[in-house]
Amino acid sequence: MLTLYDYLDSGNGYKVRLLLAHLGRDYTLVEKDIMKGETRTPDYLAMNPNGRIPLLQLDDGSCLAESGAMLNYLGEGTPYLPNGGIERARVLQWMFFEQYSHEPPIAGARFRMRHKEQTDEVKAQIEALRAPGEAALGVMEGELAARDWFAAGRYTIADIALYAYTHVADQGGFDLAAYPAIGRWLDRVKAQPGWFPMLAPEEPGVA
Repeated sequence: MLTLYDYLDSGNGYKVRLLLAHLGRDYTLVEKDIMKGETRTPDYLAMNPNGRIPLLQLDDGSCLAESGAMLNYLGEGTPYLPNGGIERARVLQWMFFEQYSHEPPIAGARFRMRHKEQTDEVKAQIEALRAPGEAALGVMEGELAARDWFAAGRYTIADIALYAYTHVADQGGFDLAAYPAIGRWLDRVKAQPGWFPMLAPEEPGVA
């Protein structure tokens, strides 16, 4: 059985858990508290030298790091990832956008607001993330004003990747009411079979 090492407040881990729920796949969830250094122990670093979550351990005992890689691996051969060509490339385009332009400011502001003492320095860091975060949301708003999904004309791992931190962007101080197309897209994602909240007390498929 698959084993997922995760910190439940992480949007990156939620991406993987959400896809597993959509796929109806069973897995074992092992929670690691990053705030207590539980991903910096020798045992964990032996599995993932980068010391981050999530981490997916496969049936053969090998490990796969990085949420985008996990989404690609789990999505292979399913409707959530096109078989190839330009549509797969567009899925990857939006996933790269999520990691480079979207996740750093959106998740960065959220993490500092939820897990850091609100010193003047931390507040300044959050404020510095405001403009790039709004810019990323603006790009998404423009795309979703013209179509329901980001790629392939359907719900894919690109949507899952972007949904994870977008739907909690308000926890980083971003006003999603200013983005009506994003709001409608969030509702469409929430209506997908198998969807569950990020901090659900009981998740589907967890052994």
